[in-house]
Amino acid sequence: MNESSHPDDPIVTKRGGGDPASRGKTTIADGVVEKIAGLAARDVVGVHAMGSGFSRTLGAVRDRVPGGGGAKSGVTRGVKAEVGEVQTALDLEIVVEYGVSISDVAGAVRENVIAAVERMTGLEVVEVNIAVSDVKLPEEEDEEQEQQESRLQ
Repeated sequence: MNESSHPDDPIVTKRGGGDPASRGKTTIADGVVEKIAGLAARDVVGVHAMGSGFSRTLGAVRDRVPGGGGAKSGVTRGVKAEVGEVQTALDLEIVVEYGVSISDVAGAVRENVIAAVERMTGLEVVEVNIAVSDVKLPEEEDEEQEQQESRLQ
């Protein structure tokens, strides 16, 4: 006993070791990383849509069917993540607007996705592979919208 403590003072025992935040394990599902990456990619100017034309058409149908997946499927469309304990790798499929520099858009998507995923998850993003599956022409939007509406009415 040291001189400053009194015999009637309660004994304080420290339980556990280290910082409370380091006690336990956090796992992040692939779908969580896919959502973050999908939203970050869509924020980039020049990205018209995510996924192939076929997956977008199926998604539009699924979005209109009650209980068909809706917002969940739309956010992750065109994004595939592989998540490990400390690292993740991403594959994205995008459609770009006509007239933009594809290399500039791809670089901006990579930067935005890496920043968002690393900031929100703490995982190291080891790679972001981008496949440009289509270019959206100015006149295509009206035709694509009309075809979807005529098929779904």
